Amino acid sequence: MTELRLMAVHAHPDDESSKGAATTAKYADEGVRVKVVTLTGGERGDILNPAMDLPEVHGRIAEVRRDEMAKAAEILGVEHHWLGFVDSGLPEGDPLPPLPEGCFALVPLAEPVERLVRVIREFRPHVLTTYDENGGYPHPDHIRCHEVSVAAYEAAADYARFPDAGEPWAVSKLYYNHGFLRRRMQMLQDEFTKHGRTGPFTKWLEHWDPEFDVFEGRVTTRVECAEYFSQRDDALRAHATQIDPNGDFFHAPIEWQQRLWPTEEFELARSRVPVQLPETDLFAGIEP
Repeated sequence: MTELRLMAVHAHPDDESSKGAATTAKYADEGVRVKVVTLTGGERGDILNPAMDLPEVHGRIAEVRRDEMAKAAEILGVEHHWLGFVDSGLPEGDPLPPLPEGCFALVPLAEPVERLVRVIREFRPHVLTTYDENGGYPHPDHIRCHEVSVAAYEAAADYARFPDAGEPWAVSKLYYNHGFLRRRMQMLQDEFTKHGRTGPFTKWLEHWDPEFDVFEGRVTTRVECAEYFSQRDDALRAHATQIDPNGDFFHAPIEWQQRLWPTEEFELARSRVPVQLPETDLFAGIEP
């Protein structure tokens, strides 16, 4: 039997550990060959862990984030590839300032598409995961990641596109990650209340209309991966500049998460094989 292969395309180091990480760890553990492709180096990411907010870290943030990514990939059991573009940063202010010259979001689309097509044709994945048109949240690099991934999914199969980038390869299925779901957050918040504790998600839920959970409505595929939640959290903590181990994400006990919401969610965006929805397996319908 030919091996199955999964490629997860992300904008920055740490995204692979916060979006679909338990799923990639599960498939890797089951013998699927998994490759994470990170489009930028995360050079402009803020240091979000107070313990790492140090001058010696600021002075070598690009190198530190590369080391963190290597540790996370090892924890998840996945291969890793840097596509080599420069983080655009998250612009703030009104009006928003211009993006930095030469950053990923401003590079002509064809350049990252060709690079990703080259990686796709070399690795030959059956499934590719990425972000939806909103980027999961509207960071310019996340939106660009969506654009690049969808364009590369199409171009990789076309012999007339980028003929010097390897033999054409048709990825069977393209998925969007949908990990940020209001209902999941509300269930965990309610569990804190049941145990007489104050949940960490109050500020999120107050500003999130329960009648407008657009992402929940787009989910087509739920992958059971509860036994890999601890591995996911360990990979997240490996990104020590980005993840505060005392932050909201880690307040809900793993046991609650495994019992209340044992899956990770995806949206099937493109398929070249027959499918029956809903699904419980990203490789459903694929015969390697």
